[in-house]
This record gives sequence, C-alpha cells and structure tokens, in this order.
Amino acid sequence: MAEPDISFGNKEESDYVRRRLIEYNAGHVPEHLSSRYEELHLALKDDAGRVVGGLLAVLCWNWIEVVILWVEESLRGQGHGARLLRRIEEIAGEQDCAFIKLNTFSFQAPGFYRKHGYEEVAVFEDAPTGSNHYYFRKSIRSVF
Repeated sequence: MAEPDISFGNKEESDYVRRRLIEYNAGHVPEHLSSRYEELHLALKDDAGRVVGGLLAVLCWNWIEVVILWVEESLRGQGHGARLLRRIEEIAGEQDCAFIKLNTFSFQAPGFYRKHGYEEVAVFEDAPTGSNHYYFRKSIRSVF
C-alpha cells in the first residue's frame, strides 16, 4: 500500500474524522459517560428579539467547555456576561459536571473569569504576538 496523501479536507471528511475519534474515545471512558456530548448554545436577546450576546459551549463527559462568550460592546459591564456564565454553571451543576474549562486572550477577559472564580491553569505567552492566551478551570461540584 502506498503512503496516504495529505490534503485539506471538506466538511464531510472533517465530520468523519471527528466521529471516528469520538468512537475511539468512547471506548476509554466510563460507559455512563461514553455518549455524553452535546452542544449548548445560550442566546442573550434584546426586546426586539435581536441577539446581543451569547455563550457557546460543549457538554463533554464530566465537564462543560465554554467555547465562546460574547456580549455586544455597548452592553458590556452591565452584568450580562456574568448572567450567561452563571447560567452555564447552573447547567453544569444540573448535569453533574465536575468542572468548566475555557480559554481567553489577554485582550479579552482574563480578569472577568478570575473575578468569577475561575483558576488559571496555563498560559501561552506571545500568542498571538504581543498577547497571552489563558486557560481557566472552575470546579462545579463544590459550587452546587
């Protein structure tokens, strides 16, 4: 057999690779967690129903990973981000998750996450150039 070629994949091929890894991983975690994977999307809407913020996360095994938390710039500093964060923490508690993990950049919100009890577990300096990339974790079981 010739050596396989490497090329850029399309969406279908990416989904296939993801499914195959999920199948492999399922065989290495406790059975009750093996199929636990769900995308969670919270939307913050104004009176007209327009999305002005939101939180995108993934429930995976025994944790939730916050992928994106965003609030429209004109509404920042008014507690909306904290409300979104608190809601995902409530969901994590309801789902018996052990922790929440997330990442942010120095030009985004590391102070915000620290203020809300998240512990810095790693930082990549100069990523992107001139900034830092932070990784945070918050224990959930002790909160609820």
